[in-house]
Amino acid sequence: MAPTSPRVAVIGSGFGGIAAAYRLKSAGADVTVFERADRVGGVWRENHYPGSACDVPSFLYSYSFAPKHDWSRRFAPQEEIQQYIEHTVDALGLRPLIRFDQELVAAQWHEDEGEWSLEFASGLRESVDILIAATGQMSTPNLPNVPGADAFEGASFHSARWDHEVDITDRDVVVVGTGASVIQIVPAIAATARRVTVIQRSPGYILEKGDHPYDGPQSRVGARLRRWQSYLSKELRTPRLIRWPALAAPAERRFRRDLERWIPDPVLRSKVMPDDRYGCKRILVSNEWYSTLQRPNVELLDDRVDHLSTHSVTTEGGVEIAADVVVYGTGFRTHAFLESVDIRGRDGLALSRAWEAGPDAYLGMAVPNFPNFFLMYGPNTNPAWNSVLVMLEWQASYLARVVQAWRRRGPFTMEVTASASASFSADMQKRSSKSVWVTGCVNWFTTATGRNTQNWPRMVTAYWWLTRRIAWADFHTRAVRRDAARTYTATV
Repeated sequence: MAPTSPRVAVIGSGFGGIAAAYRLKSAGADVTVFERADRVGGVWRENHYPGSACDVPSFLYSYSFAPKHDWSRRFAPQEEIQQYIEHTVDALGLRPLIRFDQELVAAQWHEDEGEWSLEFASGLRESVDILIAATGQMSTPNLPNVPGADAFEGASFHSARWDHEVDITDRDVVVVGTGASVIQIVPAIAATARRVTVIQRSPGYILEKGDHPYDGPQSRVGARLRRWQSYLSKELRTPRLIRWPALAAPAERRFRRDLERWIPDPVLRSKVMPDDRYGCKRILVSNEWYSTLQRPNVELLDDRVDHLSTHSVTTEGGVEIAADVVVYGTGFRTHAFLESVDIRGRDGLALSRAWEAGPDAYLGMAVPNFPNFFLMYGPNTNPAWNSVLVMLEWQASYLARVVQAWRRRGPFTMEVTASASASFSADMQKRSSKSVWVTGCVNWFTTATGRNTQNWPRMVTAYWWLTRRIAWADFHTRAVRRDAARTYTATV
């Protein structure tokens, strides 16, 4: 009897979706990727603001199964990363699998048939055996509801929705936030804008980036060596974030000394001096941020936005700032996994209901009462100080093992047990309780109750160990009978 091939829907064509599609196709699945936009890229397609670049070394921020030897810089810019994704999709023969302009709005599990029915905004309806959500943790911009925003007559947009039709030359620009996007945007626009005012809620640790161009392509061995050097270097720095925050004290002292050298002005220096523990919030890197803040046309306000008027922004401290353009660098709704999709599992249970206490998934991938449903880059799979692409590859390989089992056994459903999921979740929170994210400050990694829903609170290598095989005892499995008229053909 010919082996069966499960029909798999992958939602999203960013790094996670592409990794899953490649591994699943190689394992023999009948894969379709549904992408809401008109091209691939995910977060790198969306974040095309001025100065956009990666803060993970290029050779580590790429697939091991699709190496690129000619990165232009140690930290690649957005355009080059987007080109890499596009090239990889074509080189691996994945483009024919992708259906663009298809936004998933609802998914319903049907127990009797052992399949998912999918509904898209276009009206398209599909049925699949396995559903994989690869929409990422940073796909929904966090746009604040600011009083007076409707009255503002200038241009305003989120950093992830940059409007290139807006010319900022000789304009007054107000930038809200001082996160990863803002420290790239402000240096990129300060030379052309008339004035840039940055409204900061709280400062973070911003280290020297160590960026530089490469002289030319690397050899295969050289590229692999750089990849492993970066991985091991980051892995060795992880314990001070996840287990022993006190070990970061030397780094905190060194940062304070460096800041005195970088910013002679004590007033400005006091504004950018963090009072959190090192690593409690995302550690950022830039060679231009502090020097840009010292430009005569750039001002940093340690305040919050109160309201907008027709041509100005007023802070809670009562400072009114003339504004032609307002840029919100206010991050993403990182706790809102899949909030725009009505996903219903066994007995019609809504995923939003299952996650009322916060997003939670076994290995960051599987949820009780949601058979044959998996996540890429789900809860607690954001590495503390490493490349998320490493985690994504291991998740994709894990899902490929599911397909291989399907082809050996025939159609089946698998659903993580409540006990296995609860045990994994408890372990995540127990380990997180000693991490700097829970003990060091308030941040976007944790919920209002202090529950870590984002970061992986262990060494990244430990995730490889846990996902190197499927612990079938942690799942309920059930064989699914198919009508004789329904056939499967292996994907070549």
